[in-house]
Amino acid sequence: MSSTEPRRTALDALHRSLGATMTDFAGWDMPLRYGSERDEHNAVRTRAGLFDLSHMGEITVTGPQAAALLDYALVGNIGGVKAGRARYTMICRADGGILDDLIVYRLAETEYMVVANASNAQVVLDALVDRSAGFDAEVRDDRDAYALIAVQGPESPGILGSLTDAGLDGLKYYAGLPGTVAGVPALIARTGYTGEDGFELFVKPEDAVELWQALTKAGEGAGLIPCGLSCRDTLRLEAGMPLYGHELTTSQTPFDAGLGRVVKFEKEGDFVGREALTEAARRAETNPPRVLVGLIAEGRRVPRAGYPVVAGGEVIGEVTSGAPSPTLDKPIAMAYVDAAHSAPGTAGVGVDIRGSHEPYEVVALPFYKRQK
Repeated sequence: MSSTEPRRTALDALHRSLGATMTDFAGWDMPLRYGSERDEHNAVRTRAGLFDLSHMGEITVTGPQAAALLDYALVGNIGGVKAGRARYTMICRADGGILDDLIVYRLAETEYMVVANASNAQVVLDALVDRSAGFDAEVRDDRDAYALIAVQGPESPGILGSLTDAGLDGLKYYAGLPGTVAGVPALIARTGYTGEDGFELFVKPEDAVELWQALTKAGEGAGLIPCGLSCRDTLRLEAGMPLYGHELTTSQTPFDAGLGRVVKFEKEGDFVGREALTEAARRAETNPPRVLVGLIAEGRRVPRAGYPVVAGGEVIGEVTSGAPSPTLDKPIAMAYVDAAHSAPGTAGVGVDIRGSHEPYEVVALPFYKRQK
C-alpha cells in the first residue's frame, strides 16, 4: 500500500454501507456527510448525533515524571490536573508559535493521554519525544490503539446512560472515567467540539463497530443520526471554537489568538516558549493584537477563510472560518480584526467577497450557547 493512500478508521466499511460521502481529511478517509448537512447539524442541536473521530491522535505519556514532562512541554499547568479530569491546552514552539491545541486527560497519577488534531498528531508526537529527553517518562504513539466515537447533543446523556452503568450524572464537563458501554470497555469523556452536551468514547478499534451499532440502536427513539465532518465544522463555528489551521497557526502565539488564558506562567520551572510568551503577553497589553470576533452577514453571500475584512475602504482583518449557520439561518464567520473595529456593533464593517464589500455585523463569540 502506498503511503499516499488515506488511512481508514475501523468504521470505514460501516460508513460506506450508510451511504456516506467520504473525503480525505489530514490523510484519513472520513465521512463528510451521510445525507443533508443541515439535518445532521440540527440533529446535534436538538436531539443527538453520532460521530467517528478516530482520526484524532492519541499519545500516552507515562512514568514518574510524566507530569513534569508535560508541564515543561506544554503551556498549561498539567501537574495540577486531578486524575479523572481533562484540560484544554496548547503546545508551542520556542518562539511562542502554536504547534497545536490539545486536550490532555489525566488517567492516573502517572499516566496521561494527550489528544492532538489529526493534521498535527505526528508533529506533536515528535515534539513530545524530543522534549522528553532527561525526564523519567515514556511517550507512546497510541494512534492505532484507539477508535474514537462521539455522541453529542441534548439527548446524548439518556442514550449513553441506557448502555452503561458508569456514573454519567456525576461526570463533569472535561472529565473522563473508565467504564463499559454496551459491553465494550471505554474511556468515557464528557468533552466535545459542538457546543452541546455530549461524550467522546475511546475504545479499541476492534470494538468500534459493535459500539457504533449499539449507540445507533439505543438512539433510534431519540432521533440520533450519524453525522459527518461537515456539520462538525458548522457546529464548532457556531460555538466559537477555534480550528487549527484556521484560527490557530504557528505564526500566532496563544495571546494573538485571544487564548492567553491557557498559558500558565505561575507554574514552577521553565517550559518551552516561556520567554517568548512572556514577551507576547506584554506586547498584547500595550499593543493589542487583532481580535477574534464573530461576523454575521446581512445578506446571503458566504464568507470563506482568507477573505479580507474591510472598513472605510481599508483592510482591517481576515476571515478565518465561514459557513452558512443552520441555527441562525444566516452566513457567519470568525475573523481576526484590528482592535479598533472589534467591539460588538461596530459600524461599517464588511467582507470583501470577490470584489464586492458585503456588510457584516460584528458580534461577540460564540454565536450560539446552549441553555444549561
